[in-house]
Amino acid sequence: MKKDKAYTIKRKFFQGLFWKIGGAFLAVLVILGLIYVYISAFTAEMYFQEASQKLNAEVASHIANDTRCFINGKINNNVLQEVFHNVMVVNPSIEVYLLDTQGNILTYYAPNKTIKLKKVPLEPINEFISDEGNSFHMGADPKNEEGEKTFSAAKVYEEGIFRGYIYVILGGEEYEHASQFVFGSYILRLGFRSMVISIIAAALIGLVALAYITRNLRGIVLVIRRFKNGDLTARIKIKSKSELSEFGESFNEMADTIVNNISEMKTMDNLRRELVANVSHDLRTPLATIQGYVETILIKAESLSDEERKNYMQTILSSTERLKKLVTELFELSKLEARETKPKPEPFSLAELIQDVQQKNIIIAETKNIKLLVDFAYNLPMAYADISMIEKVLQNLIENSVKFTPQNGQITISLRHDKDVIIVMLKDNGIGIKKDDLPFIFDRYHQGSRLRPNSSEGLGLGLAIVKKILEVHNIKISVKSEEGKGTSFSFNVPVYKSSIKTGKHLEYS
Repeated sequence: MKKDKAYTIKRKFFQGLFWKIGGAFLAVLVILGLIYVYISAFTAEMYFQEASQKLNAEVASHIANDTRCFINGKINNNVLQEVFHNVMVVNPSIEVYLLDTQGNILTYYAPNKTIKLKKVPLEPINEFISDEGNSFHMGADPKNEEGEKTFSAAKVYEEGIFRGYIYVILGGEEYEHASQFVFGSYILRLGFRSMVISIIAAALIGLVALAYITRNLRGIVLVIRRFKNGDLTARIKIKSKSELSEFGESFNEMADTIVNNISEMKTMDNLRRELVANVSHDLRTPLATIQGYVETILIKAESLSDEERKNYMQTILSSTERLKKLVTELFELSKLEARETKPKPEPFSLAELIQDVQQKNIIIAETKNIKLLVDFAYNLPMAYADISMIEKVLQNLIENSVKFTPQNGQITISLRHDKDVIIVMLKDNGIGIKKDDLPFIFDRYHQGSRLRPNSSEGLGLGLAIVKKILEVHNIKISVKSEEGKGTSFSFNVPVYKSSIKTGKHLEYS
């Protein structure tokens, strides 16, 4: 078991980024080293051939000038063979060819007589002769159809008549075999030693530099691993401005966001649990009332008077309405939060809507001797929003104020025109809201003392619905309250004229 664990740790260690980059770096060094050896050997070979050509550039001229190659236009074969032989005895590395004016090989002296070409291209020969051998030229190798060799060349004349060329290969076949073995062996040994030394030195320097560069990266990996394993406080230390520091800052921001989201999710989960408990309680209360009175009616069916039966049925109806309202509010709020309900804006008179809502609620307010007043100018411009949703907002705000305004209180709804908006304000002189509860009154998951003054009032989701309706209109609602003195709500509804001119508030999320 320990061996397997040690093997796993060792395997992970050698699979790290440092070793992967280091391995790639060493592979590149080896490839570059082999390329260096090849280039060095090739360059040395080319240098040797160029030097050989310059040193022997006059060989063909000496043969052409000192030898009578043609007699009456015919090849002086006996003399040529003897001259060619003597030249190769002095310098066995060369091969001598006599060409006609078209480049055809007339005669030659070369070991083993293994020539494969009958004709030699004249272009490099003429270039060599024209610049007198000062430039490096490669010519055709008669013994190799595709090979090229360094050469010396000169024109041959007989009594002023141009008859052909002396063409001398400076590195013959036998010399090539011998020189390749000696020269190649030395160059390869030298190049290989140089390559090994260079690779070792570069590898050591490169690995040290790579270890230094990846030091911060290894630290970042350790921090990320700690965060992954549950240490939510792990953060990358930023020491300097670089690409890695930008990565570290991004990770830290991401980690903060994740931690905040986890915290919010935990808080939201706790609030949801509280909501379920509250909803269960509010559902259970009317259900228990309905069940109790229905059972009473069934048990005392014969002894109940008409008046008692009517009162019992009225209580059942009231509880049913409360139950229906709560379910409806939950359903409506869920649709708003899921953005399934989209506003359909249209121009309408906000003053007329205020009056309609006042008339619908004035009887309810009068049951508590509450005055429900409206205050607005008659020259207000048309508003632009979803009229049914704004009516729901006003209805919920009035119901909320009536619920928390004592007997003989007063609720006032006022409208004011300000540039491109109509300011709607609803003010009551009710019990007010505690300072600690004020930030949470629109949160359906929060229970404050104002939200539940007594158990019979129910949970109340009206304010949460108000906020969601206004949010889908891109409208913010504000609230001010002083405990024992009352509360005021205000929000702005866009004016229809400004919507047409500026295009604002025409689209809702």
